[in-house]
Amino acid sequence: MHIFYHTDYDIPVPDTHRFVGSKFSDLFHHLQTLSFANQLEVCQPEPAPSKRLQRAHASYYIDKVAQDQLSSSDLRQISLPWSERLRQRSFLAIEGTYMTAKQALKSGMACHVGGGTHHAHRNHGLGFCVFNDLGYAAKNLIAEGHVEKVLILDLDVHQGDGTIDICQGDPHIFTCSIHSESNFPFEKKKGWMDIGLPAGTKDDVYLDVLSKTLQSIERSLIPDLVLFDAGVDVYLGDGLGNLELSIEGIRKRDRLVLEHYRGKNIPVATVIGGGYSKNTQELAHRHGLIFESAITIYSSLIFQ
Repeated sequence: MHIFYHTDYDIPVPDTHRFVGSKFSDLFHHLQTLSFANQLEVCQPEPAPSKRLQRAHASYYIDKVAQDQLSSSDLRQISLPWSERLRQRSFLAIEGTYMTAKQALKSGMACHVGGGTHHAHRNHGLGFCVFNDLGYAAKNLIAEGHVEKVLILDLDVHQGDGTIDICQGDPHIFTCSIHSESNFPFEKKKGWMDIGLPAGTKDDVYLDVLSKTLQSIERSLIPDLVLFDAGVDVYLGDGLGNLELSIEGIRKRDRLVLEHYRGKNIPVATVIGGGYSKNTQELAHRHGLIFESAITIYSSLIFQ
């Protein structure tokens, strides 16, 4: 199975910061310890080209990021300490999701060891997100004629407000978010399908809502591709989440989504989304669940 990763994904952040700057290499190294490690083909993204970036973000905002000219207000919204590494990572990671999606169209499934920066809007960053990889991938795959309809299924604990901002009004992109109704962002956007859950929602209720949502989507849409944000901040012990899914609940969530679309021969590209913990080993294990489910469910495919 193809996975996409770059050694420059990690960023320097203080130990006191809520974002874990090493989470990408932690996850990559965790995957190398698993029984299916020899089945993973690692691919490395290049920086996003300007032409593609401009389909998702305003030119003046792209220039501010590229030239290190973000204002103090811009940086407060992003809430990460600015560095050359963060600037570099921002251009790499969105292309990583695009490349993951293109690979999924060839082989049915591919996974990104990153991505899910769904709070970045067209003209500004927000909530640990500089550029929006999901909007970027969907917009470009459509513009380049690879697909006609893309479903962005966002199961992070936070609504993907930036993705909605970028994709709103595009008749080819359909956003579906199941999130906490009382968590960031506190002013929710209106996407194609939005389900807000009360704080404390546990496995059974969550999985029932998800199952019914997948059935509802099926009645309205047959996408050419699913971009699946498998955020693990829905976990009951997450540092920034307020839902209460167990590890087994997250595993069942991922399998429910992947089995649903595998059964319909609809390609799926996954991104890791949010997850917050000072226990980096535990966090890597959580983020690794989607890779475990993907390799199990798609093991019968001949990967190209």
